[in-house]
Amino acid sequence: MGVLIGMCADDSRAAAVLAVPFLIRIATDPHHRHRADALGGLAAPARARYFGVASRDELLLHRSGPQHDGYDDYGVEVTGYPAGWSVAAARDAITTGAPTLLPLLDDADPAMRIDASYALATAADPGHTVRRAFATRFATEQDPMVRAALVLATAESTRAHPYEQATAWIRELWQDQAQAPEVRLAAAIGWLCLTDEPVPDALHAAVEALATEERARAMDALPWMAAAGRGVPGLLDCVRRMLHPEAPEPSDDPWA
Repeated sequence: MGVLIGMCADDSRAAAVLAVPFLIRIATDPHHRHRADALGGLAAPARARYFGVASRDELLLHRSGPQHDGYDDYGVEVTGYPAGWSVAAARDAITTGAPTLLPLLDDADPAMRIDASYALATAADPGHTVRRAFATRFATEQDPMVRAALVLATAESTRAHPYEQATAWIRELWQDQAQAPEVRLAAAIGWLCLTDEPVPDALHAAVEALATEERARAMDALPWMAAAGRGVPGLLDCVRRMLHPEAPEPSDDPWA
């Protein structure tokens, strides 16, 4: 898994994507001792250009597929292979394997439920089957971090396959003070990515009150947030870029 994830980090997904169907078989085998590792790396080939991405325009975005010239918004891999082809192939494999991956949303291990949400969020879902599964699990889920993962997964799926009711549900979640802070924060981030409406004062106030550094560090347990951060917890980078876009970019110079 370290080699496979390293290949993806080095922008060489064309070879790594060939492993995805086999990783699905391992991840869904309840007796395999490496199932958690396989599931944790399953989505790596299905995602490109997402590290350090924390803006409303780009977070949770599935970029365009291959264009007529073979290239797309993902650009090319270091080998010269169109990166979008690799991403599309990985997502096709996850879509095909979705029926066997969906039961992992009910796994006894919260980390498995989070990683299953993260992988399934990349699946094509024109019939809303995956999104309905997220909603069904959310209705019974007790772990706040897993609930937050299900919200982000729903938002990502909805961004790829727009559905007004899902967007409205996510808005209700960040407004609901009875929800856990992690859920409200995930819903706020998800809703901002699903709409171009101005940031409501109520959302601004809720996020500023709930997004403490301690909570932001804890929410790096969510793969979306872990990938978004650039030297800071991902949630804080999302808050800065989504709610304070006028703020200067932090310096990468350690001597500044």
